[in-house]
Amino acid sequence: GGDNSTDRSVTAVPLKTQRGQVAALVLLRLLAAPRHLTWAVLAATAAGALVDLPWLPEPPWWALLLAVLVFLTPPGRMLLAAGLVRLVRRGVEPGEHPRGGKVHLRLWLAERVVDAVGATALAGAPLMTWYARLLGARVGRHVDLHSIPPVTGLLRLGAGASVEPEVDLSGYWVDGDVLRVGTVRVGKRGRVGARSMLCPGADVGDDAEVAPGSAVFGHVPDGEFWSGAPAARVSGDARGPWSDRPRASRWWVAAYGLVAVLLALLPVVAVAVAAVPVLLLADLEGRGALGAVGALVPWLLPGVLLALVVLAALVLAVVRLAARGLVPGVYPVRSRPALAVWATMRVLDDARTWLFPLYSSQLTPGWLRLLGARIGRDVEASTVLMVPSMTQVNDLAFLADDTLIGGYELGGGWLRVERVKIGKRAFVGNSGMAAPGRKVPKRALVAVLSAAPNRKSVRAGESWLGSPPAPLRRAAESSSDERTYAPPRRLKVARALWEAARLVPVATAALLHLLVAGAALAVLDGVGGPVGVLVATVALGALLVLGAVVAAGVASGAKWLLVGRIERGTHPLWSSFVWRNELADTFVEVLAAPWFARLVTGTPLLSAWFRSMGSRVGRGVWCETYWLPEADLVELGDGVTVNQGSVVQTHLFHDRLLATDVVRLRRGATLGPNSVILPAATLGRHATVGPVSLVMRGESVPDKTVWIGNPIGPWHDSW
Repeated sequence: GGDNSTDRSVTAVPLKTQRGQVAALVLLRLLAAPRHLTWAVLAATAAGALVDLPWLPEPPWWALLLAVLVFLTPPGRMLLAAGLVRLVRRGVEPGEHPRGGKVHLRLWLAERVVDAVGATALAGAPLMTWYARLLGARVGRHVDLHSIPPVTGLLRLGAGASVEPEVDLSGYWVDGDVLRVGTVRVGKRGRVGARSMLCPGADVGDDAEVAPGSAVFGHVPDGEFWSGAPAARVSGDARGPWSDRPRASRWWVAAYGLVAVLLALLPVVAVAVAAVPVLLLADLEGRGALGAVGALVPWLLPGVLLALVVLAALVLAVVRLAARGLVPGVYPVRSRPALAVWATMRVLDDARTWLFPLYSSQLTPGWLRLLGARIGRDVEASTVLMVPSMTQVNDLAFLADDTLIGGYELGGGWLRVERVKIGKRAFVGNSGMAAPGRKVPKRALVAVLSAAPNRKSVRAGESWLGSPPAPLRRAAESSSDERTYAPPRRLKVARALWEAARLVPVATAALLHLLVAGAALAVLDGVGGPVGVLVATVALGALLVLGAVVAAGVASGAKWLLVGRIERGTHPLWSSFVWRNELADTFVEVLAAPWFARLVTGTPLLSAWFRSMGSRVGRGVWCETYWLPEADLVELGDGVTVNQGSVVQTHLFHDRLLATDVVRLRRGATLGPNSVILPAATLGRHATVGPVSLVMRGESVPDKTVWIGNPIGPWHDSW
């Protein structure tokens, strides 16, 4: 019990901190340069076998092999990242530290180092327990770790523990102007569900279980089942393992490693296949480096289209092959069916980035059908993640951004996969989840950041909110079917034309890669020798900085050109505004995010970019997310904190109507990690919303109060 008000006043991030971050970003681009240069030289070496270009570098084979081993292979990247992280994070201890102070900057820099080196890419997924140990974590035997370990090294996993995908193990978050850091522990055979967060000091007991989408503070007793944010005991004991731990050969670890590398190479293969006809058809003879780049530009759009088609075909082949003979059930993690499920989820998770233009489009239902899912008529699906052969989505259903339909569960060396069914006209909101074996009835709604209920008595038309889910009362919007559920052919054609234009941002990103790589190779050719490698690396670092600025500017310009200033309002699915807005978002996701926004998270450069996109952002803001879908409708006051993994959600898409409204975080307010704030909501001055929380549409959080939950309620047991 107790009052949830505070007397705190949050100050802005110091200018000295901000200047230090900007300087560090330049060094971080230099750190990323060797990886990019190795790829560029590899590509040039392969191209040299097809076309005679005397300026292409011909490095000694041993030097290229060494660069590949250090900068491109998963063990090389992980060793390099872990070594640098341990150097950077010296002095980081559990406790409370000032936001923007030395400890915070060290953690921020450590996270950016991991990104710059590419240590946690898909190819290294099966090596996560090894990587965790490199970072200083204590990991017992037979641990299944399917999430990324923390840079703090303050992770303790007992023997036989299971951590499902997308669990936040970072062990720190920023509350106003305070950084909270702590150890995270999972006991022997403990289980942590997908998309949960173990907050600083979290201690999950032996044989205990944490439900998906939960936030754990403090101790979960042995053998108990906890759920919610903050997590609390739910009736019944933990499900525990489905049987005794299966005996398995160590060869399965190698099998997972090999499959992961092959999956990570799919985009490389697709680009190589598309590059062959482009190189043969473009007139490259007798041209220098930049002249050759110029000759390739007209072939860029058809080349990109061919690469996307080839990549889609490769992903399709992997998923269909993995689905052969797969039936619902419980399998040892080290077995063919479990490897097939894991590979399906990993490749489709990354395919949402690789094939981004294919999602949230008229092609998405057809794509999901090809992958093996049973998809009904006129289904709308965004960046959904599923095991297709286990999934049925009925007519007119709507799956919003980042929905997790099914997936798999882990426990005691076992993996469980079950069928999932989404009913007719059902709606699953952003980051909503339907666990393996769940059914969402027709016309039912699973709200943003919420889980589908696990009960047989769920009736058609019911709505569910939160984790654990509770019934939600809501009125359906009324609108003409022509613009929502039953569009005429002319609207389908118009939408298809706008969606085809999504190739433009992809081609623009490819052009940026081509220009940067071409310029670096020209420098390498011009200087030559070991000195040339050093000069080219430095030049590439500078080019990556320049490329980031260009990518951010192009995305911002595209936004103003396509949609102008966005006002609050309502737009049906089948309307020009929605399609133009999706195209502008493709520029952000394909161009600005990988080149700029993910790199500058938490820095004043991200705030500056938000302003260029139309947001009102005050001084000294600490923002670790670029998910501000309609930037014009976002107001962040001085000293505001938005933690990583959070979404400032300025629109909702219920009943196929896009409703937009303003979201305000007033001076000194905090939105916790992995949280969502919905349209027309306001966080008062110096107020805090804790981790894994949902601020409902239209809610107003009073000044200097502390809230948590999904949906939020007063947080009496705050720090």
